[in-house]
Amino acid sequence: MHRKLCHLNDIDEDSSKGFIIDDVSVFAVKKDGQIFVYKNSCPHLGVELEMVEDQFLDADNVLIQCATHGALFLIESGECVAGPCQGQALQQLPNELDENQQIMVHWE
Repeated sequence: MHRKLCHLNDIDEDSSKGFIIDDVSVFAVKKDGQIFVYKNSCPHLGVELEMVEDQFLDADNVLIQCATHGALFLIESGECVAGPCQGQALQQLPNELDENQQIMVHWE
């Protein structure tokens, strides 16, 4: 099953945006024209990553950052590279663009 998030142009380059799918918080990051989608849950404590709406990236917009304990994650893989959950990863959700440039997430 697929769920529509938004149009590709609704997310600016090097930025992020949060969504709710079936009462589950997820977020998307756009980097180098690619979209990466993750469940909004830090592997450390299971808390949501952002404290301010749609702000999932660090100050330089190069890593995903957990606002609770400062853990840093690679945008492309969700792997934690710094912080209390180093070596763990965010849960990535496969996605694709449809013929209308809508971001479609594979959802079970």
